[in-house]
Amino acid sequence: MTSMFTIRAERIFDGQELIPAQAVAIEDGRIAAILREAPENALDLGDVTLLPGLIDTHVHLAFDAGPDPIGSLDQDGLYDRMRDAALQHLAAGVTTVRDLGDRDYLAVKLSAELTDGPTILSAGPPITTPRGHCWFLGGEASGVEGVRQAVRERAARGATAIKMMITGGEMTAGSHSHLCQYSEAEVRAAADEAHAHGLPITGHAHAGAGIALAIAADFDSIEHCTFITETGIDPDLTLMTAMATRGIYASLTAGVLPGFTPPPAIAQRLAKLFEATRLMHATGVPIVAGSDAGIGPTKPHGILPWAGPNLVDWTGMTPVEALRSLTSLAARSCQIDDQKGKLAPTYDADLLAVPGNPLTDITTLTRPTAIFRKGRRIQPAA
Repeated sequence: MTSMFTIRAERIFDGQELIPAQAVAIEDGRIAAILREAPENALDLGDVTLLPGLIDTHVHLAFDAGPDPIGSLDQDGLYDRMRDAALQHLAAGVTTVRDLGDRDYLAVKLSAELTDGPTILSAGPPITTPRGHCWFLGGEASGVEGVRQAVRERAARGATAIKMMITGGEMTAGSHSHLCQYSEAEVRAAADEAHAHGLPITGHAHAGAGIALAIAADFDSIEHCTFITETGIDPDLTLMTAMATRGIYASLTAGVLPGFTPPPAIAQRLAKLFEATRLMHATGVPIVAGSDAGIGPTKPHGILPWAGPNLVDWTGMTPVEALRSLTSLAARSCQIDDQKGKLAPTYDADLLAVPGNPLTDITTLTRPTAIFRKGRRIQPAA
């Protein structure tokens, strides 16, 4: 049976800008039309802005956002906790998540089985060196052929992206963010194999040397992109220019609650880090937001709406640029921009309504009044 209805809103943001329209017609879970005037029987949401559902380019559904997210991996009920985490994202207005820290391909399984949750894109277990960053997720691989085989395995298991830990990370003992884990040949092999299978590849890279490896290998995006050194932050304009020229996305770790106090080691680097993010934006690097949700108590699932204010504050984006980063640009970075991230005919009816106008108050993203996933209304989080 065909399902058709129309939603009216005071304002409509189509993924690029506010448009002179008043309503969105939905048929069988997809957008049928954008209407200048709403019919009398439309579902009237009132003084809200209707926009595409948000897209989080970097989450960890397997991590429980608790004080020991690694230890909790081995506790019974992991799959059920991942399902609950996905639903938390949806209740915040995040209708698509890209899982970059899977274990046992559970996020791939969840993406097929969770019919009442967000769209889940999964990279499978991140590819890392033996005992390298996040080795406990099961993605250890080394050598050119070993890396190629790891990519092939993920493609065969149904992954929709590939993630490689080019540098270390602070979450793993013995691993360091300022040091590379892989050689240039291994990084190139991963990218070549991913692209041969038609999959986007993203690289966890903090240090400038790791960012340089990802650029040289033609990665599609780079996670974190902090330009960290052993003692500070060293922004590299040449690398940023290369990213801008090649259209390589920087997936910044945004999504921080107001009043959060970072650890001293991070706090002393914040000024330089914000200098780097502002330089990236000014240079023209395409920037999206990956919340890293799940990695600890300060990163609960569903935190992405706070990335809107963060992007404005940290990069110098205007509110409209931040909205694009969380919708249409994020969809493009994940290579799903033919179905997500815009309000246009044939696109999935993944919609978010927020009070007032987010172009004048970007924090309205954190106060959803209505959420629709393929045309089905979802109850927002309290």
